[in-house]
Amino acid sequence: MRTKSVVPRLRAKKRLFKRVKGSVGGRRRLLRTAKESIIRAGVYARRDRRRKKRDFRRLWIVRINAAVRERGMRYSQFIAGLEKIGAELDRRTLAEMAVIDRAGFDAVVDSVRKAMGLPEPAAVA
Repeated sequence: MRTKSVVPRLRAKKRLFKRVKGSVGGRRRLLRTAKESIIRAGVYARRDRRRKKRDFRRLWIVRINAAVRERGMRYSQFIAGLEKIGAELDRRTLAEMAVIDRAGFDAVVDSVRKAMGLPEPAAVA
């Protein structure tokens, strides 16, 4: 007697269609198109998981740069000064401090300024 793979095949299709839930048109209803869209979505997801790390680092650098320039320094000077004083603050923490804890960030900038031997910025009126 011939065996049929009906149940496993239906189970696999059900699993596949569950993954394309939220898609529109043939991507949700047609088997071949649904498979293609799952593969493509997986490729984009993998790429963007790696891309997210890059994007956040760029955002943190922009925020730190803006905050440091308000205090009369350049980003490159600030990072070099951090290394000189041996501070183990990463860019994520520094960006958070620049936005939320301004007093703490001012203290870090002042310690970097002293370590680098830079003059105090002129008071902005």
